[in-house]
Amino acid sequence: MLSTYFTVKNFVEHEIIIQKSRFIAHILRVTSEEEAQAFIASVKKDHWNATHNCSCYMIGEHDLIQKANDDGEPSGTAGVPMLDVLKKQRLKDTAVVVTRYFGGIKLGAGGLIRAYSQATSEGIRAAGIVKRNLMTIYKVTVDYTLLGKVENETRASSYILRDSEYMEQVTLWIYVNAKEEADFEAWMTDLTHGKAHIKREGCDYIEEDV
Repeated sequence: MLSTYFTVKNFVEHEIIIQKSRFIAHILRVTSEEEAQAFIASVKKDHWNATHNCSCYMIGEHDLIQKANDDGEPSGTAGVPMLDVLKKQRLKDTAVVVTRYFGGIKLGAGGLIRAYSQATSEGIRAAGIVKRNLMTIYKVTVDYTLLGKVENETRASSYILRDSEYMEQVTLWIYVNAKEEADFEAWMTDLTHGKAHIKREGCDYIEEDV
């Protein structure tokens, strides 16, 4: 799993007008090609009367799944420029459909490339970008006598206290940056004088806005 990567934050529809043509960018985070294709089909269904519904997506840790479709626009003037925007912004797991309603003025190949690129860029900006950071989840169990100290020191550190459970002892779920596990375990052992039960509980991503 990647330690960090960028993707879009929210689904969005964002419209711009260029030379009387309407360009509506639809942006969605996806995790599989099937999900991307279902999204594209849904947009096409909603905008069945549009002049074009051009699309692209890039999926996977190493961008192995990539596709661009011009949907009737001149070859290379829509889908590929849209995909290039995803590549330049280093976005993963992202699908884009740009719907065009022709306004009567032909843009030419260069104009189409610029229009579809702009619609995609502005759509992504409206959706927002997040950085996803891989974290190791720790389950830390301590006696109540250590609770205040552990909570305070954790909150003052780079580690993230995500949840707590109060039973006979206190269980804390703490997120630690990938590759910092050894440092955390040593830190927690020292902090509690070896009185904490420390267990890895898998991993997960947390997101921060870019």
